[in-house]
Amino acid sequence: MRIRILISDDHRILRAGVKALLNADEGLEVIGEATNAEETMAIIAESQTDIVLLDIGMPGNENLNLTRQIIESAPKVRVLILTMHEDSALLQECLRLGASGYIIKRAAESELIDAIYAIQRGMVYVHPSLIQALVTLPHKVNKRSNEVEELTSREIDVLQLIVEGNTNRQISESLHISVRTVESHRSNIMEKLNLHSRVELVRYANENNLTKPSNNTRDH
Repeated sequence: MRIRILISDDHRILRAGVKALLNADEGLEVIGEATNAEETMAIIAESQTDIVLLDIGMPGNENLNLTRQIIESAPKVRVLILTMHEDSALLQECLRLGASGYIIKRAAESELIDAIYAIQRGMVYVHPSLIQALVTLPHKVNKRSNEVEELTSREIDVLQLIVEGNTNRQISESLHISVRTVESHRSNIMEKLNLHSRVELVRYANENNLTKPSNNTRDH
């Protein structure tokens, strides 16, 4: 079954471009377009929506409240924020309100698709340039150095590249492996470390000194 997406953005040209991009992927389907909060909530109420791709401005924009409203009225619907603002405070507020992802409009088309698939799997997706801004948020990830020993050399390579802010495609190019293999490694890492998002991976790596240059010098 295709992932059903609602695009909520008041820019017609942007909506048209994003709709064409998403519908070109066989696993995705744009089921509606909205230009404001009222239209967004009406479409959610009338259709089966999996993900709302929501354009948002700076703090104070009504779409911050719309994010909360969607989460409260339709808990199964995931919200992916689409914005031009690389603002860590805005990012943190969106996540606090319940958004499942935050992506910058200048991102590559492939990253938007990756983000949609990631949050549909229950992950939290944050644009790579803002990952490090989240490591200071309150969290419950504790040091578990014994679990680091369970990671393979290649899994640690993948983990370090994630921490550096690379996308799955960039990691695949760097390590000369397929995107699917990267996703498999990341899934194994999360399972072994009992982590659930990219943000937690970054925190874990920082807390366990896995970002040191010495960890990058290993044979492949």
